[in-house]
Amino acid sequence: MHGAEVLIPIIMFAGGFAMIFGIVYLRTRENMAMIEKGMNPKRYANLPAPFRSLKLGLLLLGAGAGLLLAYTIDHNTIAPHEPEPIYFALIAIGGGLGLIGSYAMEKKEWERVREYEQKQKQAQPLL
Repeated sequence: MHGAEVLIPIIMFAGGFAMIFGIVYLRTRENMAMIEKGMNPKRYANLPAPFRSLKLGLLLLGAGAGLLLAYTIDHNTIAPHEPEPIYFALIAIGGGLGLIGSYAMEKKEWERVREYEQKQKQAQPLL
């Protein structure tokens, strides 16, 4: 190994260490800030993410639809072309559309819950 080839493993290990150290350091600072404000950091550590599965499912659905569309375009065109950009572009577009759909569904659900909570507050008699 000569020159720059020697630096590649060194930089990889240094970068990995720096990334792990940074994550742990920032998490510790976040917990300390929560303690200073009188909050319990363990309370917020394991909150469920109710829309995570929806988001992942729509992302993969969109990416799969983009891949299917790219395959259809690639095999139904007669002109010679490079098919790789079509695949990457349509996977990204499909995944992005899936995430936008997930956001729209989550926003609609959060608004529905907020309206329900407001109605509950208004319906409670004042003591």
